[in-house]
Formats: sequence, C-alpha cells, structure tokens
Amino acid sequence: QMQLVESGGGLVQPGGSLRLSCVASGNIFSINAMGWYRQAPGKQRELVADITRGGGANYADTVKGRFTISRDNAKNTVYLQMNSLKPEDTAVYYCNVRGWTVVGALDAWGQGTLVTVSS
Repeated sequence: QMQLVESGGGLVQPGGSLRLSCVASGNIFSINAMGWYRQAPGKQRELVADITRGGGANYADTVKGRFTISRDNAKNTVYLQMNSLKPEDTAVYYCNVRGWTVVGALDAWGQGTLVTVSS
C-alpha cells in the first residue's frame, strides 16, 4: 500500500514563507521524479516544481526565484520552500511521486494541503 503524507500548509500574509513536506511510504522500489502541483479555485491543476532523483529541478515561471524544491532520497521526502508568497499562490498543493513499486509502476498523489496567502 502506497501512501503520501503532506504537511506544512496554512495561512500566511503576503511576503511570508511556508515550507511544505511530503513523505512517501509503502512498497516502494525506487522513486524517480517528485513534484508539487497546485490547483486554485476554478482553475486547472498546474505544475509548480519537480525534481529528479539526481536533483535536477524544474519550476513554473510564476514561482522561479521564490520557491525551491528539494528532496531527501533516504527519507523518500520532497520539500517545497515557498518565499515571498503572493495572494495568487493561494491554492491546494498536491505532492506527486513517480517511480516503481515492487509490483509495478508508481504514480501517486497526496491528499493536498491548502495554502492561503492573505492579509
């Protein structure tokens, strides 16, 4: 059984910071890409950032220079450090993990954590 547990969301004022975490557990053989997506009300889910096992990162243009994605392979954990937050960053943030379990391909999503940026 595969499980992703996210944490770190909440309410923050514009200009503030938050750090999201996502821990993967279960019958994992290997994890390739780990990433964060977000979905704002009335909008489609979009990629925020993702990172390869080797540490290569990719960011949406809207968050470049403000957000940093990182991962701890030993802990099957991915982080998203969010700085200089803006009201338009308000969304539910979802963790995504892709790789292999002991029985087949892995493409799992977390339950989502709400980030609200408001004064």
